[in-house]
Amino acid sequence: MKAIVLQAPGGTENLALLEVDRPNITSGEVLIQAKAISINPVDTKTRNGKGIYGRIKEESPLILGWDVSGTVVQSKDPKFQIGDEVFGMVNFPGHGRAYAQYVAAPASQLALKPQNITHEEAAATTLVALTAWQALVSNAKVQKGQKVLIHAASGGVGHIAVQIAKHLGATVVGTSSAKNRDFVLGLGADGHIDHNGYDWGAHPREFDFVLDTIGGENIDRSLEVTKEGGTIISIPTGLNEEVTARAAGKGVKGYFILVESNGGDMEQIASFLEQGVLRPHIFKTYGFDQVQEAHQQQETGRTVGKLILTP
Repeated sequence: MKAIVLQAPGGTENLALLEVDRPNITSGEVLIQAKAISINPVDTKTRNGKGIYGRIKEESPLILGWDVSGTVVQSKDPKFQIGDEVFGMVNFPGHGRAYAQYVAAPASQLALKPQNITHEEAAATTLVALTAWQALVSNAKVQKGQKVLIHAASGGVGHIAVQIAKHLGATVVGTSSAKNRDFVLGLGADGHIDHNGYDWGAHPREFDFVLDTIGGENIDRSLEVTKEGGTIISIPTGLNEEVTARAAGKGVKGYFILVESNGGDMEQIASFLEQGVLRPHIFKTYGFDQVQEAHQQQETGRTVGKLILTP
Protein backbone atom coordinates (compact mmCIF):
# COMPACT_ATOMS: atom_id res chain seq x y z
CA MET A 1 0.00 0.00 0.00
CA LYS A 2 1.03 3.62 -0.34
CA ALA A 3 1.84 5.58 2.81
CA ILE A 4 3.49 8.89 3.63
CA VAL A 5 6.57 8.06 5.70
CA LEU A 6 8.51 10.52 7.85
CA GLN A 7 12.12 9.63 7.04
CA ALA A 8 13.68 11.99 9.62
CA PRO A 9 12.48 14.91 11.76
CA GLY A 10 12.63 18.25 9.99
CA GLY A 11 11.19 19.95 6.94
CA THR A 12 8.46 18.84 4.57
CA GLU A 13 11.06 17.30 2.25
CA ASN A 14 11.35 14.49 4.82
CA LEU A 15 7.82 13.29 4.01
CA ALA A 16 8.04 10.58 1.34
CA LEU A 17 5.25 8.69 -0.45
CA LEU A 18 6.41 5.06 -0.34
CA GLU A 19 5.15 1.51 -0.71
CA VAL A 20 4.91 -0.22 2.68
CA ASP A 21 3.27 -3.39 3.99
CA ARG A 22 -0.44 -3.29 4.72
CA PRO A 23 -0.95 -3.43 8.51
CA ASN A 24 -2.09 -6.61 10.23
CA ILE A 25 -4.89 -6.30 12.77
CA THR A 26 -5.30 -8.08 16.10
CA SER A 27 -8.31 -8.84 18.28
CA GLY A 28 -10.42 -5.74 18.92
CA GLU A 29 -9.20 -3.97 15.79
CA VAL A 30 -10.50 -3.22 12.32
CA LEU A 31 -8.68 -2.44 9.08
CA ILE A 32 -9.95 0.72 7.39
CA GLN A 33 -9.52 1.54 3.73
CA ALA A 34 -8.94 5.27 4.15
CA LYS A 35 -11.05 7.64 2.11
CA ALA A 36 -9.99 10.88 3.87
CA ILE A 37 -7.44 11.89 6.49
CA SER A 38 -7.18 15.25 8.20
CA ILE A 39 -4.11 17.29 9.11
CA ASN A 40 -3.64 18.97 12.50
CA PRO A 41 -1.01 21.27 14.02
CA VAL A 42 0.34 18.30 16.01
CA ASP A 43 1.19 16.63 12.68
CA THR A 44 3.54 19.42 11.63
CA LYS A 45 4.99 19.80 15.12
CA THR A 46 5.70 16.08 15.27
CA ARG A 47 7.23 16.18 11.78
CA ASN A 48 9.60 18.85 13.09
CA GLY A 49 10.71 16.63 15.99
CA LYS A 50 8.43 18.26 18.55
CA GLY A 51 4.78 17.42 19.32
CA ILE A 52 4.72 13.75 20.20
CA TYR A 53 7.76 12.80 18.12
CA GLY A 54 9.56 11.61 21.25
CA ARG A 55 6.83 9.02 21.86
CA ILE A 56 6.98 7.45 18.39
CA LYS A 57 10.49 8.16 17.09
CA GLU A 58 11.59 4.53 17.36
CA GLU A 59 8.71 3.30 15.16
CA SER A 60 9.52 2.11 11.63
CA PRO A 61 8.10 3.04 9.26
CA LEU A 62 7.08 6.23 11.05
CA ILE A 63 3.74 7.31 9.60
CA LEU A 64 2.10 10.50 10.84
CA GLY A 65 -1.61 11.19 11.12
CA TRP A 66 -4.40 10.24 13.51
CA ASP A 67 -7.69 11.32 11.87
CA VAL A 68 -9.28 8.92 9.41
CA SER A 69 -12.58 8.19 7.74
CA GLY A 70 -13.10 5.17 5.53
CA THR A 71 -14.56 1.73 4.99
CA VAL A 72 -13.95 -1.36 7.11
CA VAL A 73 -12.35 -4.08 4.95
CA GLN A 74 -11.41 -6.47 7.77
CA SER A 75 -12.77 -6.76 11.31
CA LYS A 76 -11.72 -8.61 14.44
CA ASP A 77 -14.29 -6.92 16.65
CA PRO A 78 -18.06 -7.52 16.68
CA LYS A 79 -18.76 -3.77 16.86
CA PHE A 80 -18.09 -3.26 13.14
CA GLN A 81 -18.62 -5.36 10.04
CA ILE A 82 -16.93 -5.37 6.64
CA GLY A 83 -18.42 -2.53 4.60
CA ASP A 84 -19.18 -0.26 7.56
CA GLU A 85 -18.17 3.37 7.07
CA VAL A 86 -16.36 4.56 10.18
CA PHE A 87 -14.33 7.52 11.41
CA GLY A 88 -12.23 8.44 14.41
CA MET A 89 -8.94 9.61 15.89
CA VAL A 90 -6.65 6.58 16.08
CA ASN A 91 -4.22 5.81 18.91
CA PHE A 92 -3.61 9.39 19.99
CA PRO A 93 -1.23 10.27 21.61
CA GLY A 94 0.55 7.19 20.21
CA HIS A 95 1.39 6.06 16.69
CA GLY A 96 -1.72 6.58 14.55
CA ARG A 97 -0.26 5.72 11.13
CA ALA A 98 -3.18 7.42 9.38
CA TYR A 99 -1.31 8.86 6.37
CA ALA A 100 -1.85 5.57 4.54
CA GLN A 101 -4.23 3.77 2.20
CA TYR A 102 -5.08 1.30 4.98
CA VAL A 103 -5.22 2.07 8.70
CA ALA A 104 -5.44 -0.41 11.60
CA ALA A 105 -7.58 0.98 14.40
CA PRO A 106 -9.05 -0.21 17.72
CA ALA A 107 -12.81 -0.54 17.24
CA SER A 108 -13.26 1.14 20.63
CA GLN A 109 -11.92 4.41 19.18
CA LEU A 110 -14.29 4.63 16.20
CA ALA A 111 -17.88 5.52 15.40
CA LEU A 112 -20.08 4.89 12.39
CA LYS A 113 -19.91 7.74 9.89
CA PRO A 114 -23.30 9.45 9.52
CA GLN A 115 -24.72 8.95 6.05
CA ASN A 116 -25.48 12.65 5.60
CA ILE A 117 -21.81 13.71 5.60
CA THR A 118 -18.85 12.95 3.34
CA HIS A 119 -15.69 11.13 4.36
CA GLU A 120 -13.85 14.45 4.08
CA GLU A 121 -16.27 16.08 6.53
CA ALA A 122 -16.01 13.11 8.88
CA ALA A 123 -12.21 13.16 8.89
CA ALA A 124 -12.33 16.91 9.55
CA THR A 125 -14.41 16.31 12.69
CA THR A 126 -12.19 13.98 14.68
CA LEU A 127 -9.19 15.31 16.65
CA VAL A 128 -10.50 18.88 16.67
CA ALA A 129 -13.99 17.84 17.72
CA LEU A 130 -12.69 15.48 20.40
CA THR A 131 -10.46 18.27 21.71
CA ALA A 132 -13.33 20.75 21.85
CA TRP A 133 -15.72 18.20 23.42
CA GLN A 134 -13.24 17.00 26.03
CA ALA A 135 -12.32 20.59 26.94
CA LEU A 136 -15.82 22.07 27.06
CA VAL A 137 -17.80 19.12 28.38
CA SER A 138 -15.58 16.50 30.01
CA ASN A 139 -13.32 19.00 31.79
CA ALA A 140 -14.85 22.50 32.05
CA LYS A 141 -18.45 21.26 32.13
CA VAL A 142 -19.72 24.39 30.38
CA GLN A 143 -23.35 25.11 31.28
CA LYS A 144 -26.24 26.97 29.70
CA GLY A 145 -26.04 30.70 30.40
CA GLN A 146 -22.28 30.83 30.89
CA LYS A 147 -20.08 33.16 28.86
CA VAL A 148 -17.32 31.48 26.86
CA LEU A 149 -14.30 32.86 24.98
CA ILE A 150 -12.83 30.75 22.15
CA HIS A 151 -9.43 31.88 20.89
CA ALA A 152 -8.55 31.30 17.22
CA ALA A 153 -12.22 30.66 16.57
CA SER A 154 -11.71 30.30 12.81
CA GLY A 155 -9.13 27.52 13.23
CA GLY A 156 -9.59 23.76 13.43
CA VAL A 157 -10.41 23.32 17.12
CA GLY A 158 -11.85 26.82 17.45
CA HIS A 159 -14.51 26.61 14.75
CA ILE A 160 -15.86 23.35 16.22
CA ALA A 161 -15.62 24.63 19.81
CA VAL A 162 -17.80 27.65 18.94
CA GLN A 163 -20.52 25.35 17.63
CA ILE A 164 -20.39 22.98 20.62
CA ALA A 165 -20.44 25.86 23.12
CA LYS A 166 -23.48 27.36 21.42
CA HIS A 167 -25.23 23.98 21.46
CA LEU A 168 -24.57 23.80 25.21
CA GLY A 169 -26.41 27.11 25.60
CA ALA A 170 -23.43 29.36 26.29
CA THR A 171 -22.93 32.93 25.10
CA VAL A 172 -19.87 32.66 22.87
CA VAL A 173 -17.25 35.21 21.84
CA GLY A 174 -14.59 34.17 19.33
CA THR A 175 -11.25 35.74 18.42
CA SER A 176 -9.70 35.81 14.96
CA SER A 177 -8.33 38.29 12.46
CA ALA A 178 -10.77 40.90 11.19
CA LYS A 179 -11.05 39.19 7.80
CA ASN A 180 -12.50 36.07 9.45
CA ARG A 181 -15.05 37.95 11.57
CA ASP A 182 -18.02 37.02 9.39
CA PHE A 183 -16.94 33.36 9.34
CA VAL A 184 -16.79 33.24 13.16
CA LEU A 185 -20.17 34.95 13.55
CA GLY A 186 -21.58 32.61 10.93
CA LEU A 187 -20.66 29.67 13.16
CA GLY A 188 -23.09 31.05 15.73
CA ALA A 189 -20.75 33.15 17.87
CA ASP A 190 -22.52 36.00 19.66
CA GLY A 191 -19.51 38.30 19.51
CA HIS A 192 -16.12 38.68 17.85
CA ILE A 193 -12.77 40.14 18.91
CA ASP A 194 -10.06 41.07 16.40
CA HIS A 195 -6.98 39.65 18.09
CA ASN A 196 -4.66 42.12 16.35
CA GLY A 197 -3.75 44.85 18.83
CA TYR A 198 -6.71 44.25 21.12
CA ASP A 199 -6.45 45.83 24.59
CA TRP A 200 -7.17 42.84 26.79
CA GLY A 201 -6.43 44.83 29.93
CA ALA A 202 -9.44 47.05 29.23
CA HIS A 203 -11.80 44.11 28.76
CA PRO A 204 -13.96 43.21 31.78
CA ARG A 205 -13.43 39.93 33.63
CA GLU A 206 -16.60 38.37 32.30
CA PHE A 207 -15.83 34.90 30.95
CA ASP A 208 -16.72 31.74 32.84
CA PHE A 209 -14.56 29.66 30.52
CA VAL A 210 -11.72 30.41 28.09
CA LEU A 211 -10.40 27.89 25.56
CA ASP A 212 -6.86 28.89 24.61
CA THR A 213 -5.74 27.27 21.38
CA ILE A 214 -2.74 29.58 20.90
CA GLY A 215 -0.58 29.46 24.04
CA GLY A 216 2.33 31.69 25.00
CA GLU A 217 1.40 35.24 25.98
CA ASN A 218 -2.20 34.51 25.06
CA ILE A 219 -2.59 32.65 28.36
CA ASP A 220 -1.80 35.82 30.31
CA ARG A 221 -4.26 37.83 28.19
CA SER A 222 -6.90 35.22 28.92
CA LEU A 223 -6.36 35.61 32.67
CA GLU A 224 -7.23 39.30 32.33
CA VAL A 225 -10.75 38.51 31.12
CA THR A 226 -11.68 35.37 33.08
CA LYS A 227 -13.95 35.95 36.05
CA GLU A 228 -13.08 34.72 39.52
CA GLY A 229 -14.06 31.08 39.77
CA GLY A 230 -13.73 30.65 36.02
CA THR A 231 -11.59 28.18 34.07
CA ILE A 232 -8.91 28.42 31.38
CA ILE A 233 -7.90 25.34 29.43
CA SER A 234 -4.82 25.58 27.21
CA ILE A 235 -4.33 23.19 24.30
CA PRO A 236 -1.02 23.78 22.46
CA THR A 237 1.56 24.57 25.10
CA GLY A 238 0.02 23.78 28.44
CA LEU A 239 0.02 25.91 31.52
CA ASN A 240 3.24 25.56 33.45
CA GLU A 241 3.22 25.68 37.25
CA GLU A 242 4.01 29.40 37.33
CA VAL A 243 1.03 30.32 35.17
CA THR A 244 -1.22 27.88 37.03
CA ALA A 245 -0.21 29.62 40.25
CA ARG A 246 -0.84 33.02 38.65
CA ALA A 247 -4.29 31.83 37.61
CA ALA A 248 -4.99 30.62 41.13
CA GLY A 249 -3.92 34.04 42.42
CA LYS A 250 -6.78 35.53 40.39
CA GLY A 251 -9.18 32.86 41.60
CA VAL A 252 -9.09 31.10 38.21
CA LYS A 253 -8.57 27.40 37.48
CA GLY A 254 -5.96 27.00 34.75
CA TYR A 255 -4.73 23.76 33.28
CA PHE A 256 -3.66 21.86 30.16
CA ILE A 257 -5.39 18.93 28.50
CA LEU A 258 -4.15 16.47 25.91
CA VAL A 259 -6.91 15.00 23.79
CA GLU A 260 -7.27 11.21 23.88
CA SER A 261 -8.90 8.73 21.50
CA ASN A 262 -12.37 7.84 22.76
CA GLY A 263 -15.05 5.94 20.87
CA GLY A 264 -17.85 7.07 23.18
CA ASP A 265 -17.01 10.70 22.52
CA MET A 266 -16.81 9.94 18.78
CA GLU A 267 -20.34 8.55 18.90
CA GLN A 268 -21.54 11.81 20.46
CA ILE A 269 -19.77 13.77 17.73
CA ALA A 270 -21.33 11.50 15.09
CA SER A 271 -24.74 12.29 16.55
CA PHE A 272 -24.03 16.03 16.37
CA LEU A 273 -22.97 15.69 12.73
CA GLU A 274 -26.09 13.71 11.89
CA GLN A 275 -28.31 16.33 13.57
CA GLY A 276 -26.53 19.24 11.89
CA VAL A 277 -25.29 20.62 15.22
CA LEU A 278 -21.73 20.56 13.85
CA ARG A 279 -20.68 21.78 10.40
CA PRO A 280 -16.97 21.27 9.76
CA HIS A 281 -15.36 23.71 7.35
CA ILE A 282 -12.84 22.30 4.90
CA PHE A 283 -10.30 24.86 3.70
CA LYS A 284 -8.68 22.65 1.06
CA THR A 285 -8.29 19.00 0.08
CA TYR A 286 -4.93 17.59 -1.08
CA GLY A 287 -3.85 14.32 -2.67
CA PHE A 288 -1.15 12.20 -1.03
CA ASP A 289 1.38 13.54 -3.53
CA GLN A 290 0.63 17.08 -2.24
CA VAL A 291 1.33 16.36 1.43
CA GLN A 292 4.33 18.69 1.55
CA GLU A 293 2.19 21.58 0.29
CA ALA A 294 -0.52 20.66 2.81
CA HIS A 295 1.95 20.76 5.72
CA GLN A 296 3.26 24.11 4.52
CA GLN A 297 -0.27 25.50 4.50
CA GLN A 298 -0.91 24.16 8.02
CA GLU A 299 2.21 25.90 9.26
CA THR A 300 1.09 29.31 7.99
CA GLY A 301 -1.35 29.52 10.90
CA ARG A 302 -3.91 31.05 8.51
CA THR A 303 -6.01 28.01 7.70
CA VAL A 304 -9.73 28.57 8.19
CA GLY A 305 -11.17 25.27 9.39
CA LYS A 306 -9.44 22.07 8.29
CA LEU A 307 -7.08 20.58 5.70
CA ILE A 308 -7.80 17.14 4.25
CA LEU A 309 -5.64 14.47 2.58
CA THR A 310 -7.11 11.85 0.24
CA PRO A 311 -5.23 8.70 -0.82
